[in-house]
Amino acid sequence: MTAAFATDIEDPLTQMRPTTNPYARAFNLVRERIGWDLRPESFRSRRKLRWWKDRYQGGKAVILCNGPSLNKVDFSSLEGTFTFGLNKINLLFDRTGFRPSCVTAVNRLVIEQNAEFFNSTELPLFLNSAGIERVRPRPNVAFLQSTMIQKFSRDVSMSVYESHTVTFVALQIAFHMGFREVALVGADHNFATKGPANKVAVSGEKDESHFDPRYFSGGQKWELPDLFQSEVGYTMARDTYAAFGGRVVNCTEGGKLEVFDRMPLNHFLRAHISY
Repeated sequence: MTAAFATDIEDPLTQMRPTTNPYARAFNLVRERIGWDLRPESFRSRRKLRWWKDRYQGGKAVILCNGPSLNKVDFSSLEGTFTFGLNKINLLFDRTGFRPSCVTAVNRLVIEQNAEFFNSTELPLFLNSAGIERVRPRPNVAFLQSTMIQKFSRDVSMSVYESHTVTFVALQIAFHMGFREVALVGADHNFATKGPANKVAVSGEKDESHFDPRYFSGGQKWELPDLFQSEVGYTMARDTYAAFGGRVVNCTEGGKLEVFDRMPLNHFLRAHISY
């Protein structure tokens, strides 16, 4: 079998408590947050994130998502454009000289599996604060603190909401940096592997759901996508950009993401978007 597949690892829904205790939930959130905020690296990361605030005010950026359609992108056309690479974008590096302007990753399994790259690259990195256990702090690394509050953060120096997709986090970082015209490529929003959202799966020999067959392969663990919650986040991003005079467009060739208006990538890169 060549495709990634889900094994009999417990469904996360079966592990949830049958009741909801707001006090216990609040206590755990505060405990985790204070544990991070008291670390010296939290102060350094917030200072780095404030340095990025509005540095590209009114600019244009492209977010490179991880779907198979990313292989259709002409990366030479992105020269001179600020680009966000996501997760394991470095799997592209052995077949192209293109390098993104920065890389974002928030999933703990992804950070663990790609720690060797994150510890060696000089590209600016924006990583979940849990990644500090795997990635050594240094000047090009800013750690992000995730929150359970379902909100689009226009300033990410305090918290970001993940909405079950690193693409939503990248959209918040782009807004924080001042970008108001943002395009997505490789956002297929469709996965070969099917199963309950957020369930931990074990990969097969090859990965058919991402741009590289090595992305999740050879028995690596990964969390099955939550497409509904991802669209909740995308809708927040779309509406927030629009409220501040901006726009997010989907320049993916094909795919099933229809939250954003579609536009050919060369059109986005060539022309100012008229609202």
